[in-house]
Amino acid sequence: MTKVASALSASQAGLLVCPCCGLVCRPAVRIGAWACPRCGTALASRKTDSLSRTWAFLIAAMLLYIPANLLPVMETASLFGAEEDTILSGVVYFWTSGSQGLATLIFVVSILVPLLKMGTLLVLAVSVHLRSSHSVHQRALLFRIVEAVGRWSMLDIFVVALMVGLVQFRTLAVIHAGPGAAAFGSVVVLTMLAARSFDPRLIWDCIKDDHD
Repeated sequence: MTKVASALSASQAGLLVCPCCGLVCRPAVRIGAWACPRCGTALASRKTDSLSRTWAFLIAAMLLYIPANLLPVMETASLFGAEEDTILSGVVYFWTSGSQGLATLIFVVSILVPLLKMGTLLVLAVSVHLRSSHSVHQRALLFRIVEAVGRWSMLDIFVVALMVGLVQFRTLAVIHAGPGAAAFGSVVVLTMLAARSFDPRLIWDCIKDDHD
């Protein structure tokens, strides 16, 4: 019975995936660097210092997530006085005023989604750091989900802006962004950078080490 040969990896075959157009290609050499033959994007076999940069962005996002939810995202001044609102108090406001759909949207997009993104990236970073070879397919799927959600990350900022606009329209008040808005925007950007820095090929390296 013929012995089945071990699978050949893409890197061993000299193939790379273009991060811009998604083409699996044998890169062309242009001015001393690899480039995608379709769109000309610079290619690399691995992301430089992937895990270290992921940890740095992720820890910063987790630290800023606390003031983003505790500090006021908007400061309202009206004839009835001044008021400061956090994201959660804004959710409560819309829920009690009869806009349950908008309250749910703000809660999911501005509180739940960033928390789940950070939790997922934390699981991926810890598993790679510990060289775990368990549930690699599930972890690869989690990363694809985080990538897909990342394309809609700026929706978080849009929802906060919408919340400010609606409150200003309904109460005829003057509203200014609070320090929580800056912290929240930083969390969104940092989670995007953390996901962008993470190299999913590190997940599969653990299997390769076990086989070796």
